[in-house]
Amino acid sequence: MKSFRSEIENPVVEKDILELEAKIRQFKEGNVDEEKFRSLRLARGVYGQRQPGVQMIRIKLPYGKVRAHQLRRICDVSEEYSTGRLHITTRQDIQIHYVDLERTPELWAQLERDEVTLREACGNTVRNVTASETAGIDPEEPFNVSPYAQGVFEYFLRNPVGQELGRKFKVSFSGTDADTGLSYMHDLGFIAKLENGIEGFRVMLAGGLGSQPRHADLLYEFLPADEIVPLMEAIIRVFDRYGERKSRAKARLKFLLKDIGLERFKELVAQERVAVPHKTYPFEVDLYPSTIPTTQKAPFAAITDKAAFELWKKTNIVPQKQPDFVAIGVKVHLGDFHTPVARKLADLVDTYAAGEIRLTLRQNILIPFVKEDDLPYFYNELAQLGFVDPGYNKANDITACPGTDTCNLGISSSTGIAVELEQVLQQEYPDYVANPDLVIKISGCMNACGQHTMAAIGFQGMSIRTKDKRVAPALQVLLGGANQGNGQGRFADKVVKIPSKRGPQALRLVLDDFNTHGAGHTFPEYYQEKGEPYFYDLLKELSNVENLTDADFIDWGSEKKYEKAIGIGECAGVVIDLVATLFFESDEKLETAQNALVDGKWAAAIYHGYSAMVNGAKALLIAENKKTNTHAGIIREFQELFVATGKVDLLGNFSDLVLEIHQNEPTEVFAQEYVQTAQSVITQLKNVRNEELATV
Repeated sequence: MKSFRSEIENPVVEKDILELEAKIRQFKEGNVDEEKFRSLRLARGVYGQRQPGVQMIRIKLPYGKVRAHQLRRICDVSEEYSTGRLHITTRQDIQIHYVDLERTPELWAQLERDEVTLREACGNTVRNVTASETAGIDPEEPFNVSPYAQGVFEYFLRNPVGQELGRKFKVSFSGTDADTGLSYMHDLGFIAKLENGIEGFRVMLAGGLGSQPRHADLLYEFLPADEIVPLMEAIIRVFDRYGERKSRAKARLKFLLKDIGLERFKELVAQERVAVPHKTYPFEVDLYPSTIPTTQKAPFAAITDKAAFELWKKTNIVPQKQPDFVAIGVKVHLGDFHTPVARKLADLVDTYAAGEIRLTLRQNILIPFVKEDDLPYFYNELAQLGFVDPGYNKANDITACPGTDTCNLGISSSTGIAVELEQVLQQEYPDYVANPDLVIKISGCMNACGQHTMAAIGFQGMSIRTKDKRVAPALQVLLGGANQGNGQGRFADKVVKIPSKRGPQALRLVLDDFNTHGAGHTFPEYYQEKGEPYFYDLLKELSNVENLTDADFIDWGSEKKYEKAIGIGECAGVVIDLVATLFFESDEKLETAQNALVDGKWAAAIYHGYSAMVNGAKALLIAENKKTNTHAGIIREFQELFVATGKVDLLGNFSDLVLEIHQNEPTEVFAQEYVQTAQSVITQLKNVRNEELATV
């Protein structure tokens, strides 16, 4: 493995990357449990893909902002370690595919040379913080939310409270009441508000997509900006302790809210506020790096196809609040582009714009700070890159996850059907190129990475079985989803399940009916007026599986007979003692706690001590084949099974001892005492385990 230490200036980052390198080696040698290794590498942006032996790498880019030099660095990495293809995600990340696992540490080190990270891009962590792509330029925004998105990203990066959650935790910031950050579908969504000159946010809690979408609850009408970090940390602490851990299908925050209710959740959050190290957390907005547009004038450019240019300006130009500047929306087909194009784009924005781009939630690119007079030049340059397709964020701009192309969980093709539907729109419904309310999204499975459950017209990849037990690729058609603004949204209804090859015909039927009966209405209004039964009747004939042809058993973009094959293992499994692994991790957490004490990071030290004790209790419960679904359950059951029965003598109640974490402020004295207690507890628990093994 290539040495990379000399390339890393930040010792924290260097330690992180070296740890990944060491864990990869231990896993290959069979000394680390597969599940624990998966957790560690996912938290470092390394994700198994459908094809065996290679990894998908997710690059974490807060609120989608990418400087030109960072884009060039990503290109370097993609060319050296991957295939040169870059994929924009619906969370404003970039993914590259087909990377050798053993090369991921050096890849990460290369990215860090330009302050680009993989850390917590995947896994049960605080994921990439997303935001409105127009933050900082939107004429309607009360203030720029970018500094707050950046501040939250920085605060929770490597923060111990968010490293091993039951499931992922997603956060968004919206700059205006249009809620383009989609707060209603996030674990925490913030919508910018200004009250009496004070910057703050409307706060939405516990939304989510997946197979059971949930609309977020309103938590605060207005929360001052300096309280969002303490609030978020308290919420994550509650989620970490009470959230489900065994069943992934029930492990998101939305299920915890469903189980205990909003009022009880608020009570738990209030209890945790004592332990949060900051009562307020002011953001240094004035120190946030300003975007400075270039003063260089672009060369004169003549337009040969004026009609195409005018259509492009109509559908792809975004107004800015800064006089004489506009932003250019670039429609990126399925979110995929390649490094030669990316390099030229970086040079273009560096020279004639502001040296940055924004990746969008709809897998596109926004170029801010373009002089209006320079639009002809940009149009010609972008045309050479294949980047002037009209319809940015419009009906023919379809969002799709990778589906069965590379994802382990894909059931049927997302990208293949997306290509077909875009062709239908372009060739048969050209007027829809300017329609902003007909949002079409496609996911390859129920997990909704393509966000199909919030689309006006959504498709979910499935399979369908005939009476003679033949299996064909299928689509669940969903209709009526909409973002209604200010934290309100509507999830789409499941209407009918059809063979995948009939997806284009379903789209035609819906659009033809809309053209006939929807005059004067937006598509969401038209759907609400007609209702789900109307559309079931409209589409039900397409669900008939008794008249399938051979072509129906071949998925879009494939020439082979369809097989439902949800991807399996990313690496060969190993068999080791999970109990021993948990105790080993407890020791690691205690060591990290001691280092935090040396560095004066009292809250971090306390949380590592807490995690060590919960891990140790979990180890002994697993040895007894007991449930370990939640941290709260582990603490309670360990007290009943081991402490109350005298198997472990802790001179007190285990629950009281561990949960001192949320009853004390994170002072130096308490941190020292708590970590010392944690060390004593782990020593006793390991002794109990050793005694058990000695009697076997």
